[in-house]
Parts: sequence; structure tokens; C-alpha cells
Amino acid sequence: RPGRRPQKVCLCPFLPQQPLEVSTCLYVVQHPAEESRVLRTVPLLAACLPQGKCNVIVGRRFNEEKHPELTAVCRDERTLILYPGPKSQNLEELVQCQEVATVKHNVIIIDGTWSQAKNMFLKNSMFHLPKQVQLNRTLSSQYVIRTQPSNICLSTLECAAVALSILEQKDEIQEILLRPLKALCSFQLQHGAQIHHSKEHLLRNGMYDKPMPKNKRKIKRMEKLMTDHSICPR
Repeated sequence: RPGRRPQKVCLCPFLPQQPLEVSTCLYVVQHPAEESRVLRTVPLLAACLPQGKCNVIVGRRFNEEKHPELTAVCRDERTLILYPGPKSQNLEELVQCQEVATVKHNVIIIDGTWSQAKNMFLKNSMFHLPKQVQLNRTLSSQYVIRTQPSNICLSTLECAAVALSILEQKDEIQEILLRPLKALCSFQLQHGAQIHHSKEHLLRNGMYDKPMPKNKRKIKRMEKLMTDHSICPR
């Protein structure tokens, strides 16, 4: 119930004592709707990294005139964009094929709902310039206070945590970055929040209580959730 939710929660004890030293530079391209959400993961991510290593750029459409820095990043051969699909390469395989220690990567992550992320990726041609990569690690989302489309979909912070641990070749990075997220969810659950199962879980277990869509494309998308285990639908 809303009355039981904590008015203020301090997550400082769960952040690293010093920002994590990483060579990778993150560029989080954030849909404007994310700014108004109360329980966001990007501020937690930024709080764990040094200044300049987690750059948040808000918007829906991006072009060279208004966003010259982002354009330059997209054209940089060291830049990767984290977005699943048939053209995406497994990030771990990419790392194994190159001398990672000598390359300081930039990683672009799109922050928004799955439909917002898909729209932003398709409508911004500059996002098609970097090498497209995806995460093939099996990891269930810890962000249980927000509904995900499927069981393998991750929050922005979780995507960044896995990507950084692979690129920096330090598994402990993932654990350190997920610590404040787990604490955030724990606080909320202790004060009345409910665990949000993925849409896939609800459909598979007959727990989906919303009206089924009439639009054929949406029906196909929901059927795909039930049958396709390989990618996170966007």
C-alpha cells in the first residue's frame, strides 16, 4: 500500500566506498519518460562509477547538429551498442577475439521500456553505426519491483553490470553494481511493494489478468514470449 512505502531511503551503505575504476565509458541514451520514474536504476549506476564514465543523454531523436559528441562516439570504431538481435555479436565472444586490455571501449545502452528502446534504435540511424552486441549470460533480473517482458530481460543497471564485468574482465564488478539494486528492491518489498513477475511468467502460468490484445502484431509478440527463449523482445 502506498502509505507503507518509505518516504526516504539511503542506499549509500550499499555503494562502493570509492567509484569503480574502469576503462570502459558508458553512454546511457535515456527516453524522456524514464526521468519521471521514481524507482530508476541509472542513478545507482552513475553513483558507482567515476565522473565521466557514465554519461546520460536524454531524448528520443538524435542528430549530428544537436548531438555532436554522441555522433562522434557512434562513429568511433571502439564503440559498441548493447542491443539484441540477429546482427548482434555475443559480447563475451568478441572479447575473446581481441586484446581487450589495449582497447578502451565506449558502450551505448538505450534506457527505456522495451518498446521505447526498439523505437529509439530503429529511428536513430547513428545507433546503427557502432558494432551491435548482446549478452548471452543466463541471468534472472533482480529488478523484481518492475515488470519485464520475459524472464531473461534485464534492467539498464544489470546490463551495464554484466557488460562491464566482461569488458573489464573482473567478475566482481557485476556483484558490486548489483548490490544497491538488490537493496533498493528489498527496501520496497519490506514496505508493501509486490514482486513483479515477467509477462512471460504470467502468460505461462495462466496468471496474466489483463485483456488479451486484439491487434494481430501484439498477439504475435505475446506468442513469441511463450516460445522464443533466445532473445529479449524489443
